[in-house]
Amino acid sequence: MRLALGLSYRGGGYAGWQVQPGQRTVQQALEDALTAFAASPVAVTCAGRTDAGVHAVNQVVHLDTSLDREDFSWVRGPNRFLPRDIAVQWCRRVDPGFHARYAARGRRYRYVLLESPVRPSLEQGLVGWTFRRLDGDAMREAAARMLGEHDFSAFRSSECQARSPVKTMHAITIERRDAYWRFDFDASAFLHHMVRNLMGCLLAVGTGRRDPGWLAEVLAARDRERAAPTFAPDGLYFLGPYYDAAHGLPDRTAAHGWMP
Repeated sequence: MRLALGLSYRGGGYAGWQVQPGQRTVQQALEDALTAFAASPVAVTCAGRTDAGVHAVNQVVHLDTSLDREDFSWVRGPNRFLPRDIAVQWCRRVDPGFHARYAARGRRYRYVLLESPVRPSLEQGLVGWTFRRLDGDAMREAAARMLGEHDFSAFRSSECQARSPVKTMHAITIERRDAYWRFDFDASAFLHHMVRNLMGCLLAVGTGRRDPGWLAEVLAARDRERAAPTFAPDGLYFLGPYYDAAHGLPDRTAAHGWMP
């Protein structure tokens, strides 16, 4: 039997999603909890690996098991064994051929940024921060140059393991609510550090250090050295993948309503 689970977590206490020897990772915590619940080894495959410090609102994983339990048991059971900053949100039975990564039609990320003279306190670790004023129109103009299918090598980490740097950016939405900016990214897939590198460049434009056309020049150069430094992971959230409706998987969790 193949199951799909939706997962939310705070990434600040973890060295990213993927299992790493000697490191505390989200995947390891989830597999340990599922193994404890099922009383047999359980391995999972995720829709998109998140970096150290990056949060997730609706990470999707699939797993195979012979343990037949009600869907709600696959939520409440593993949650008994998970740390407080990780929680399974939902469970659905899926076709044996379903794959959390390869079946995804696209993925969405959101970066939440505080613009304030004073650093964050209550939301420390949950938002990025700039004390400089940002020009939303300039950032939107620059972001528009990223739409469509491109080689995003200029925004790719040297540690990236993706087979191809060519991805399709479906949409970038930038809006401000009080002191908080939301940068929403929707793409076919993302490269390692791609959103954080784009954020560094968008803020260079937003603060007036670069003009909007510069971002198109960086994209065309396909050279990481031409782009701005990688921005902090604190405010980055993996909103989750989305699939064909036939799979019947939720694309939202309660945390979508909580986010700043």
